[in-house]
Amino acid sequence: MRQIVLDTETTGLEPAEGHNVIEIGCVEMVGRKLTGRTYHVYIKPDHAIDQEAIEIHGITNDFLADKPKFAEVVTEFLEFIRGGELIIHNAAFDIGFINAELERIRHPERIGDICSVIDSLLLARQKHPGQKNNLDALCKRYGIDNSHRELHGALLDSEILADVYLGLTGGQLKLDTGDDGSDGGGAERDIRRVEAGRYSLRVLRASDDELEAHRAFVALLSKKAGEPCLWESQEPSEA
Repeated sequence: MRQIVLDTETTGLEPAEGHNVIEIGCVEMVGRKLTGRTYHVYIKPDHAIDQEAIEIHGITNDFLADKPKFAEVVTEFLEFIRGGELIIHNAAFDIGFINAELERIRHPERIGDICSVIDSLLLARQKHPGQKNNLDALCKRYGIDNSHRELHGALLDSEILADVYLGLTGGQLKLDTGDDGSDGGGAERDIRRVEAGRYSLRVLRASDDELEAHRAFVALLSKKAGEPCLWESQEPSEA
């Protein structure tokens, strides 16, 4: 499967108020491995950058003065992501901005027409409910070094998000018992992930005696519960 980890930076928070995308960064993964292919572009906006946004990403109006407009890069950008599965942290924000840009230039397609989308923020909230799930917190939780991230940047954040997504979907990287990305004050212990298919595991089948003991135990559970146990409909395989 071809997956594209994507991030954007913008002039502000609301595309409906005329704010623009000013940076797009993408990294490609195939088979859950980075391929080395990236897409990165700075874009000259029609809207001045809010000061609050500059403090987050450090991109200024002067820096973007000689950069291409969105209409000049749209073909190359869409061809890079076309047919892929986008992975975006808080996807509604980035997709909303990109679709607004497509609408402004009267482009006939929208992101949903050419890509499927996974929101890694929703995945993180499902896996770590009640905890902080921004990129910094997830990096701490999964042992990902983001010490070089002083400001937000679309390409850097997409590279970090790729590692975070692999941690979210590939197993726990370290013990996580705190609600803020820490381990609750105890010693941190690494847990290694083993790639699927790396080892051939021997499968031990239950003996007839073991199967009969299992059935007797399930029958006892049903009797104590006063209703049929779910496991009674899940008869173990003897094959």
